[in-house]
Amino acid sequence: MKVPFLDLRAQYHSIKDEVDAAVLKVLESTAYASGPFVEEFEKNYAAAHDVTHCVAVNSGTSALHLALLALGIGQGDEVIIPAHTFVATAWAVSYVGATPVFCDVTNDTYTLDPLKIEAKITDRTKAIIPVHLYGQPADMDTIMIVAEKYNLRVIEDAAQSHIAEYNGKKIGGLADIACFSFYPGKNLGAYGEGGAITTNSDVLAEKCKLLRNHAQPVKYVHTEVGYNYRMDGIQGAVLNVKLGHLANWTELRRSVAERYTAAFSSIDGLTPPKERDNTKHVYHLYELGLESQEKRDKLMEYLQSSEVQSGLHYPIPVHLQEAYRDLGYKAGDFPVTEWCADNLLSLPMYPDMTDEMVEYVIKKVTEFAKK
Repeated sequence: MKVPFLDLRAQYHSIKDEVDAAVLKVLESTAYASGPFVEEFEKNYAAAHDVTHCVAVNSGTSALHLALLALGIGQGDEVIIPAHTFVATAWAVSYVGATPVFCDVTNDTYTLDPLKIEAKITDRTKAIIPVHLYGQPADMDTIMIVAEKYNLRVIEDAAQSHIAEYNGKKIGGLADIACFSFYPGKNLGAYGEGGAITTNSDVLAEKCKLLRNHAQPVKYVHTEVGYNYRMDGIQGAVLNVKLGHLANWTELRRSVAERYTAAFSSIDGLTPPKERDNTKHVYHLYELGLESQEKRDKLMEYLQSSEVQSGLHYPIPVHLQEAYRDLGYKAGDFPVTEWCADNLLSLPMYPDMTDEMVEYVIKKVTEFAKK
């Protein structure tokens, strides 16, 4: 049996009539750049996360960039981020002229370790960016306590965690501002690039709206250096259709994860992901831990030979990337992050997986583990 890592074609065919009709409306109206379809999506996405504002942009990376600009983070400042994340978290800090200061993650949820943040704070520290990685919300209560103690701003990097919950509340409104990605493979994915900013601050929302559109409050009047970070109309229309299915898709993902975890928890040498008690994990990725990099790589090969696709996410930690060599980090600085890079394997995870596919993945992983 062939089990793809992700099947966007199957998802499209499940909602084809809705999507085709929505795209046709954009084509007929010619509202290609921003416009009413994007505005409708912004309204609905804000409501889905129980926040006042959503500002749609052209990528998650752009969202992070604008969030930092809106908060006044710039040259000479420092921003604490987890070492275990996609590199875009660090890019945005660099874009504004600030320095990313890396911090390790917890060994159970793989999100920013709040107990290690204070040691990273200097008189130049201005913000913290916790990442809700893989769909798992970070420990926001503890992070916010640290931020308040040192008067730091907090940006949720929620690129992988649409409608995830923390203490019964949707993420996206737990801090000053939050950033989402709608890259096609995300739980809520565009048919191209896309991103969004959510916040309960009128001031921050207006600043982000201004900056995404060439900083022009009135056409041809530019009050500062701005950016072309607008979302296009087709993406707004597609995302609005898919948003209506997101809650159901999320429960299907959680069901797949529950079956994986039930099967793998009792097998020596396998470490299933842990869902924190006060969160609702949305499983953008299902990360299975192996005892060593060698075993991780052998399992990946075994699955491939059985026509099951798997993946590696962030096999080179950000602090060890050539782009950040000048910051002086070295191997061994963040042991949990480096363990994640070497030992985690991403299993197939998407809402259109059939029962037979899930059972086949479980069968093949179990076969390998018991050899």
